[in-house]
Amino acid sequence: MGNRPVTTLFMLASLDGKISPGASAELDFDRDFPQLDGLSQGLQQYYEIERTTDLWSLNSGLVQAKMGVNDKPLPAQGPVSFVTIDNRWLTERGVLHLCALAQRHVLVTTNPDHPACSLLQPNLSVIYQTTLDLRSVLEILHRDHGCTRITVQSGGTLNGLFLRQKLLDYVDIVIAPVLVGGRDTPTLVDGAALTSPAELGGLGVLALEQCDKLNDSYVRLRYKVVG
Repeated sequence: MGNRPVTTLFMLASLDGKISPGASAELDFDRDFPQLDGLSQGLQQYYEIERTTDLWSLNSGLVQAKMGVNDKPLPAQGPVSFVTIDNRWLTERGVLHLCALAQRHVLVTTNPDHPACSLLQPNLSVIYQTTLDLRSVLEILHRDHGCTRITVQSGGTLNGLFLRQKLLDYVDIVIAPVLVGGRDTPTLVDGAALTSPAELGGLGVLALEQCDKLNDSYVRLRYKVVG
């Protein structure tokens, strides 16, 4: 690693690797699981574990918009610094929401007209790239912002970029006791599929470091990425 932060992919997933109940933006684990018997009882454990993750968190603008940051009242500042990768999902209000919430907010974009580019907030930094380069982003976070560890909690497509570019060091997954199914349902790692044996180096080979049986049939698995 050396010149970039240690990265951990931390997610809530179903047993079949889905990170949403379905393929619609109206469906979401955070909104839907609390309403479902058999899932609501153990869900709080995930949020308790989440509060122990790194003080830097990376997400996408799409996920943040889905969580309502473009419309919610401005929050009180918390202890975590945020990195958001976004081209079109966050409004100016959404950027301000994340600035109010975060110790520091670093927004990464390839859109020169992104609302963040014209905002002057003391804790906001914008990394503009003509083409998204995740390794360079991590190196800038390490060099310019003192980020030594970061938790990735994004959608499957962005998680897939981290995987294929060998930028994940740990995978920490809380498994909910549910099967979701559905070809188009987002999964833990999406994006381009491998198509030939020559591409097998793009796999993420894992070594199990921790396995915890939680209450209400939830399970936590922590892996080190070894290949």
